[in-house]
Amino acid sequence: QVQLVESGGGLVQPGGSLRLSCAASGMIFSINAMGWYRQAPGKERELVASITRSFSTNYKDSVKGRFTISRDNPENTLYLQMNSLKPEDTAVYYCNHVPYPLTWGQGTQVTVSS
Repeated sequence: QVQLVESGGGLVQPGGSLRLSCAASGMIFSINAMGWYRQAPGKERELVASITRSFSTNYKDSVKGRFTISRDNPENTLYLQMNSLKPEDTAVYYCNHVPYPLTWGQGTQVTVSS
């Protein structure tokens, strides 16, 4: 059974940084493309960054140059380094398979506010 556990969120001021982690189990992590999704209040869930099994990355335009996705295959862990955070980055962040999400984890709340 696939299990995804996100962590690392919190409250940060505009311009600050956070590093999110996602521990994956129940899947062959290394062969899967993975991504970070987010859902802001009243909005649809959206994909913000993805990484293939060959470590190619792709980003939503609004986070390019500020967010960096990475993966540690031996540790079955996905990361999202978020710098220069803006209030519009406030959302619950989830990790999941790309392009077809599996069971969702509980997510981790990121709040950017002064």
